[in-house]
Amino acid sequence: MRNFPSPKLNDGLTSKAKNEVFEGVLSALSKKFYKPELLENGWHEAVASHRATIEGAPTLEAFEQAVTALLQNLQTSHVGFFHQSARRASSRAALSATYLADETAHGSRWIFQDVHDGGAAALAGIQPGDILLRLDDKDILPPEHPVFPMGTTSKLDVVASDGRDRTITVDVSKPKGKRLHFVEPTLVQSKIIGDSIGYLKVAMFPGIIGVDVANEISKTVVGLGNIRGLIVDLRGNTGGGAGALRLMSLLTPEKIPVGFALGKRWVGRDLDKEKLAFPRFGTIPSSKKALWLLALRYVPSLITKSPIVLESEGHGPQPFQGNVVLLVDRHTASAAEMVTIFAKENRLATVVGEKTAGRLLSATSVKVGYGFRLALPTGAYYTWSCAALEGSPIEPDVLLEFDWQDRRSGNDRQLDTAVRIVSSRLWL
Repeated sequence: MRNFPSPKLNDGLTSKAKNEVFEGVLSALSKKFYKPELLENGWHEAVASHRATIEGAPTLEAFEQAVTALLQNLQTSHVGFFHQSARRASSRAALSATYLADETAHGSRWIFQDVHDGGAAALAGIQPGDILLRLDDKDILPPEHPVFPMGTTSKLDVVASDGRDRTITVDVSKPKGKRLHFVEPTLVQSKIIGDSIGYLKVAMFPGIIGVDVANEISKTVVGLGNIRGLIVDLRGNTGGGAGALRLMSLLTPEKIPVGFALGKRWVGRDLDKEKLAFPRFGTIPSSKKALWLLALRYVPSLITKSPIVLESEGHGPQPFQGNVVLLVDRHTASAAEMVTIFAKENRLATVVGEKTAGRLLSATSVKVGYGFRLALPTGAYYTWSCAALEGSPIEPDVLLEFDWQDRRSGNDRQLDTAVRIVSSRLWL
């Protein structure tokens, strides 16, 4: 892709420029999209019907919205189209919080569900069950999602648990060097519940390899001491990278195959036969200094785009193994779903909560000209039993929906249920 000048988001594009970017989007999808069959039935008709709106968009923002509307026809996760000057983000990234839509005394509204400690929402005093009314004096009604600009202070009007309206200010980003970065939540938290029960919450798994989060998980579990049961809270964990492998490895003493991701060239091949020959990744290094050795080891697979099998690290027995509960909800996604399905397939934990998001693809982003980028999935994740999870939410063993009204009263029935399950096994 040639380099083009990058106008600002409130500028327009020439018809020629819009056509070049649009064709760049279609070309990238044709070359990299993980599931070619989705670009066949109905896709070409969708492109034709959206083309006039896309190429006639008066501003970059309208152009971005028109292309995004077309991409929704693919009905798959990890797809996005954005301009580099648009420094804004959804609440999941900006606030370290999730929400759901429901009817309230104020009509249909977004209600906060997961609020990760240390994130922008938590620092502003938002609690699970708070009802969102307005963002910067604008009513936000489902299905419209709140979008937060980076580098400015946003004003939120919410209804708190006491029923009173509150106006709070939120800073979603802060400088880190010359760039702005989101206020990151506390990645790993822990506490002791009752007698010999540990509680471990992981907000996300940042990093491709995830050395830092893996080390933090291990350190935190050691700090819990000789616990005989463990509750792992993955509610609101929207995923990340291979750091999730450390959590899986704590569930079993053995090295067990976890799963693998396949790109478009592997579609239709005999996975049951070929997966045995895939190289394996089963050790997260303790230091980032060792990452170059790791890269060197897997260079042939990276060059040929061959799948790599993830397998647990084999750290040996832990006193809590066999008495683990995973807490999940509708926002548990990506690498957190890898942990969940690994535990279910190998019967390593009881899963409590809601159905997970069913969003589990490997993805990348590519430049398509004039400052625009296309995010797209390049591979589907398969478990070791060759089950694909994209579009297939994981069913918990104990289904327990989030009750926002009960949560406003200070209750957490999902956690209480997990404690009862773990406690009942301590005396067996």
